Amino acid sequence: MAQHIVCLTFDFDVMSGHIARKMTTPTPISRGEFGIVGARRILSLLRARNIPSTWFVPGFTIETYPDACAQVVDGGHEIGHHGWTHVQPALLEPAQEKSEMIRANDVIERLTGQKARGYRSPAWDLSPHTVEFLLEQGFYYESSMMGHDYSPYRVRQGDVIELQKPMVFGPETPLIEIPVSWSQDDHPHFEMTAARDGHRNTNSVMENWVDDFIYMTRITDWGIATYTCHPYVIGRGHRMLMLERFIDKLTDLGAVFMTMEDAARLYDQREPFKG
Repeated sequence: MAQHIVCLTFDFDVMSGHIARKMTTPTPISRGEFGIVGARRILSLLRARNIPSTWFVPGFTIETYPDACAQVVDGGHEIGHHGWTHVQPALLEPAQEKSEMIRANDVIERLTGQKARGYRSPAWDLSPHTVEFLLEQGFYYESSMMGHDYSPYRVRQGDVIELQKPMVFGPETPLIEIPVSWSQDDHPHFEMTAARDGHRNTNSVMENWVDDFIYMTRITDWGIATYTCHPYVIGRGHRMLMLERFIDKLTDLGAVFMTMEDAARLYDQREPFKG
């Protein structure tokens, strides 16, 4: 039976990403604060449309804004792991990466009653040790890589990469990858940084996002399209109207919305691990 799944995901960074980049003056901090305003608007829209979603939340956000994070849980949404700070694991020493992974998961367990099943790396930049730590900590799926657009796959471990030699692929692990893409992330399109102007017209971004879903329906009977938004980015008025139109358009096209954990379990049933 054909099924085309959409996972709406929200990286609830607030100001953690700015702090990680040492942007701690009042204005960048206030940009992060707007994430609380945006989160309320998103939760209201999802509730009105009866849409489940997954929120990747740094431990910093949970401890800084416990009430706002509790509202996400109360709305029936999944809480995924997004580090403790918003520093990329590739920039951390292995012991620090592992310590922060455990620390954030402990906070998630206090918030939700269970440890996170899914992980998304801050800035989508895994270290050479991240997969090892995720397997040790019992994670079920990961969502930071880009090896496909509509099909999950098993994360490899132990690739050998040398400049002057062909790549040697390591063995697959039980960890499920639900891939992402910068093109299906609101931040590169809308947020101004030192490297880009941002502030693209929402209609052009929505057209691209809808076309990605339509293409999936044309080439596969079963697939998952994952979209990533940040409350402090998508929460602005004209972008919220885009998000509303986007959800309604995908609904009309037959999209099945679900959390990433639920989508990962369906993939696991279709493609059991053979390692």
